[in-house]
Amino acid sequence: MTDTDAYEAARLGGFVPFSSVDWPGKLAAVVFVAGCPWRCGYCHNPHLQNREGHLAWMAIERYLQRRQGLLDGVVFSGGEPTVEPLLPELLQRSRALGFDLALHTAGMYPDRLRQLLPQLDWVGLDIKSDVAGYDALTQRRHSAMPVQASLSALLASRVPFECRTTWHPSWLNESRLFALAQNLAEQGVTQFALQPARPSAWNVPDTVAIPSSHLLDALGRLFEHFEVRHGD
Repeated sequence: MTDTDAYEAARLGGFVPFSSVDWPGKLAAVVFVAGCPWRCGYCHNPHLQNREGHLAWMAIERYLQRRQGLLDGVVFSGGEPTVEPLLPELLQRSRALGFDLALHTAGMYPDRLRQLLPQLDWVGLDIKSDVAGYDALTQRRHSAMPVQASLSALLASRVPFECRTTWHPSWLNESRLFALAQNLAEQGVTQFALQPARPSAWNVPDTVAIPSSHLLDALGRLFEHFEVRHGD
């Protein structure tokens, strides 16, 4: 097997050549890894839940070579990117092209995240619910435990990160959402984004998720940086 063949074993399910929203303040390409063991009902990328990637890494790399100096970085998303065994090598190859590196993760594999942190410049960590609501959303038992371990690893590192919660009152009312955010702030989280769920997303109620002004004011007081991110 050649070196090129080895990288083609990566299961990649999508690629966005230019994004201004996946890494706040950065212009980035986004590589979507195929595969996720959770089955969140509101998942925006259900087609990426299975490990059925169809894109060739070397084609993506050739594109990145042409964008050196034009893009700030590369974001690895999913699915869940930490399911990909070749992710450390893909990060390394992207870094060799001169790009900063970011990761979107649900935090389900804290040991893998710890191993990746020295390679990363930024992380977006999904906080899906409070502890009581996690298993119902992910359809997996004890799913909150590894996320807390991933958050602890990020807090102990020097890697900048944000926590973000996709929210709908049908699965997390405003009181529980505020308690969740307060817990994050007490642990040391300084950046938090609230992403109201899209009714068009898979299995999301038709009612629009509109947080009250009281909730938004309260959340804004908890964090150094807080934003409501529509359309995510």
